Amino acid sequence: MDRLIYTAASGAKHLLDQQATTANNLANVGTTGFRAQIDAFRAVPVVGGALPTRTFVVGATVGSDFSAGPLQMTGRALDVAVSGKGWIALQMPDGSEAYTRNGALQMNANGMLQSNAGFAVQGDGGTITVPPEVTVEVASDGTVSTMATSNTPGAPTVLGRLKLVNPDEANLVRGDDGLFRLRDGSAAAADPLVKVVGGALEGSNVSPVDSMVSMITLARAFETQMSLLKNAENNAAKATQILALS
Repeated sequence: MDRLIYTAASGAKHLLDQQATTANNLANVGTTGFRAQIDAFRAVPVVGGALPTRTFVVGATVGSDFSAGPLQMTGRALDVAVSGKGWIALQMPDGSEAYTRNGALQMNANGMLQSNAGFAVQGDGGTITVPPEVTVEVASDGTVSTMATSNTPGAPTVLGRLKLVNPDEANLVRGDDGLFRLRDGSAAAADPLVKVVGGALEGSNVSPVDSMVSMITLARAFETQMSLLKNAENNAAKATQILALS
């Protein structure tokens, strides 16, 4: 059987995978701090046969687009956006760390500062708990301070500082929960150079126009692979007719 069938079929399969990734990126256009996923593929030559130009398509390392998204001013005290490179550290239930660019922070019933997904925000000295009846302010260096609202306002009270990190992006991997972690599972060191913008959120870095164009391009490429499979089928049918007459 013509090896073209396997070559075209493997290409069609990975085009469908890439289409699914593009659709997922497009679905997260409105997700705060989302980083677009990038699929990478490589060609592997078919070993043996008289036509060494034929290749299989196999999946390679899946990466992410780490370019910054647009800043959206919200005016909410607990909204923070990382300015430039950097990440906000979160404490997972198992004690490990994960990293996000989604700075839509909130407080649970006990006043603990959390991400919008319910994970505790990691501070330089552990988790950060906000007392009741105070206003919260996050400085550009991640320092969380409060000021009482029930009595005469006084000096602000510093509760802690958000743990802001900036590890090598090549060592970051995306988990199934959408959060990033270091490949070796270790915790990144705090970076004092990372800055945040209070009262703002970072939008997704996915371009809806580029994603739509990519989906159209992938659909046409898939049709091409299907045409190759049809040609291989026709060639096999003609060859069978010729052999039947001989």
